Amino acid sequence: MSHFDPAMILIDLDGTLVDSVPDLAFCVDETLRRLGRAPHGEERVRDWVGNGVERLVRRALVGRLEGEPDEAEFQRAYPIFLDLYARNTSRRSRLYPGVREGLDWLAAQGYRLGCVTNKAARFTEPLLQDLGIADYFALRLAGDSLPRKKPDPLPLRHAAQHFGVAPRDALMVGDSVSDVKAARAAGFGIVCVSYGYNHGRDIREAGPDAVIDSLVELRPLLREAA
Repeated sequence: MSHFDPAMILIDLDGTLVDSVPDLAFCVDETLRRLGRAPHGEERVRDWVGNGVERLVRRALVGRLEGEPDEAEFQRAYPIFLDLYARNTSRRSRLYPGVREGLDWLAAQGYRLGCVTNKAARFTEPLLQDLGIADYFALRLAGDSLPRKKPDPLPLRHAAQHFGVAPRDALMVGDSVSDVKAARAAGFGIVCVSYGYNHGRDIREAGPDAVIDSLVELRPLLREAA
């Protein structure tokens, strides 16, 4: 079993802390209806989430993970989606089981915590606030906070610099291959949750240091946890 002794822990948002697919799927399907197109439903949308809402809308328009829609149609659809999601950021989204308990324990142990997401700040902050977990994180980095986002290591390196922590003393907790790539490139340890958004693939294929089924399972992986 891998063990970690981090001075800082960064945690992804969508698919790790929060199941945001119900709101995203509602907005995708309502956007398609307004364009006169058939909805996809929540389960299909679930496999397309994880690379930001622009990519999600493009995938919804072509109906698959790869490929590009007609640009004019995208330009019609994207503003509709953004308006819908601004009003439906947290109406249906929920914390995953074990998240609040896990955050409470990490905070009680004195870990410096940051949230690093590819979600735009205009959606990130309301979601964290509405679900009551914003105050756990001394640093919150959204997908548009810096010039580059995950899988680029820049957000992770920025967070390490912010906290004055060496990458070898930092841990990333996420749910996708994007989190694994960012952590590896930044020199962080990486633990992934088994339940998140990884385009329908088992996250173990990406080779994280450990896989957990709940944030509370992070506890036995941390040195001096007892």
